[in-house]
Amino acid sequence: MSSFKGKVVWITGASSGIGESLVYAFAKQGAEIIISSNEPSELEKVKQNCASHNCRIHLAPFDLSDTKEIEGLVNEQVAVTGRIDYLINIGGISQRATVEETPLWLDRKIMEINYFGTIALTKAVLPIMIRQQSGHILATSSIAGRFGFPLRSAYSASKQALHGFFETLHIENQKNNINTSVIIPGRVRTKISVRALDADGKEHGKMDAGQEKGITPEKAADMIIRGIIKNKREILVGSSELTMLFIRKYFPALFFRLAGNIKST
Repeated sequence: MSSFKGKVVWITGASSGIGESLVYAFAKQGAEIIISSNEPSELEKVKQNCASHNCRIHLAPFDLSDTKEIEGLVNEQVAVTGRIDYLINIGGISQRATVEETPLWLDRKIMEINYFGTIALTKAVLPIMIRQQSGHILATSSIAGRFGFPLRSAYSASKQALHGFFETLHIENQKNNINTSVIIPGRVRTKISVRALDADGKEHGKMDAGQEKGITPEKAADMIIRGIIKNKREILVGSSELTMLFIRKYFPALFFRLAGNIKST
């Protein structure tokens, strides 16, 4: 595949997991890449790992929970790259706490990062793509963005909100030749469960047993890139756990019986 040679790709959550693997995949194809996360030192390591590829890497660290400077950051990057062809919103945070024990401030924090952080960057990039009359914007949801899941009420809500936003974004911008996609990962072997927030807002600190058996970030990145090339509205990423999406849609009563028995950690 060489569909991305010379294209400008912006990836958030680029310092680890799926985001990091996407950086390497696009670098191999000769894309010019803007990489973001709230860990500047880790981004620098990712950039160094791309040194053997013939591509340009630009560091644009920021925190998704603080959106005040995003418009200025976008303008700075476009002044260097001249355009943005792909915006891939990977960054986010998960949760491990029941509805009852989750304080409202934590619901707001998760929503701020996963939803408002994503749409803030999207809204800042959108005018550039409209001027270009081209572009592709992707958001990362989850299978929990299609149904409720134990210990993930705020996470699930924040991801479900992205579906409504990005479907509307797609409908409104077909006339501007701008594509949108929502990535729907199942179990991928990343640190998302380790870094998930508990009821006190502290890191969960361990990988879920189910997630540990998930696909690799490299395989997830490959599935995402194939979905981009095919211009899929929804890009499913995972393995057998994705059948829960089918069960929830066509057999809701069965889904709720099964969901009650799912090991949530």
